[in-house]
Amino acid sequence: RNWDYRYCWLRDASLTLQALFDLGYDAEAEAFLSWLLYTTRLTRPELQIMYDVYGETRLHERELPHLAGFAGSRPVRIGNGARSQLQMDVYGEVLDAAYEFIRRGGRLDRSTARMLVDLGDTVCRRWREPDEGIWETRGGRRHHTYSKGMCWVALDRLLRLHDAKHLEAPVERYRREAAAIRADVETKGFNQRLASYVSEFGGDEVDASLLLLARYGYGDPAGPRLRGTYRCIRERLGADGLLYRYPTRTGGDGLPPGEGAFLACSFWLADNYLLQGRKTDARRLFNRLKRYANDVGLYAEEYDPLAKRLLGNFPQAFSHIALINTVLQFMQDDIRKNAKKKPRKKAVSY
Repeated sequence: RNWDYRYCWLRDASLTLQALFDLGYDAEAEAFLSWLLYTTRLTRPELQIMYDVYGETRLHERELPHLAGFAGSRPVRIGNGARSQLQMDVYGEVLDAAYEFIRRGGRLDRSTARMLVDLGDTVCRRWREPDEGIWETRGGRRHHTYSKGMCWVALDRLLRLHDAKHLEAPVERYRREAAAIRADVETKGFNQRLASYVSEFGGDEVDASLLLLARYGYGDPAGPRLRGTYRCIRERLGADGLLYRYPTRTGGDGLPPGEGAFLACSFWLADNYLLQGRKTDARRLFNRLKRYANDVGLYAEEYDPLAKRLLGNFPQAFSHIALINTVLQFMQDDIRKNAKKKPRKKAVSY
């Protein structure tokens, strides 16, 4: 499972932008978003899941058999074959990033507004298709629940921007398609026996991407369906206080079975505890996660609970963005609770 990560993933970029905005780095966030929207024009009205820093889209993958990775792992690859995958969730993440920019006072020019509506039209045209999903599995396309939910997010953000007069969208079409997406997710993406959303329509497995649904406003984080999903994810994917991304024991992802626990997913669980009002559980989990950093406070992509060591790309931006966003969630929770109280001079440490 060696992959070439020298590229910008739209999903990661969206979460990075959220952190930059919340930290007050507005100029940096606006510059990053401008690059992101300019780059995605190269494939308009479709989105590729990743681009290099020059906006290049031809990131052909090949293996280097004469090299080995960490601990002798093979094959080493350059380029990334996932570039050609269909991952419908990225439409929701890009449009959410644009929405956050505008919500905080940013403005769209006419060309960019038209491009965003074009992305919405692509969602309407393609959301019913199966895709490879957020985890870039190589076992074929399926109807992933998270991907469908993020298609709903994409149309929801465009409808909000239309209502606020930032762009002109085909409102009736978007409302109709958004309602159809939600109906499909609620009937096909929810398993009544498990009382949980599931990875794929009609399936009985879960994956940790479902923890992001509440973050993007799909459903009530304290409602029975999402609470049941959190419980199922902890039971099925939890190990030593960490979470795996999805079950890898069968090799159903088209790759050799087995990998470490995915650190970002455990931070997402802490986020969901906060959204539910379970701050004690969130802090207990967060304090545990801090122990998995190395001696200078950095995280890899994964952690092996058995061998007690970091695994995967190091340092991993995805893990650190998850860490930052969780800390920001703690801070926002404190701000909400202290809004009517006299400000304190003592800083809060996380």
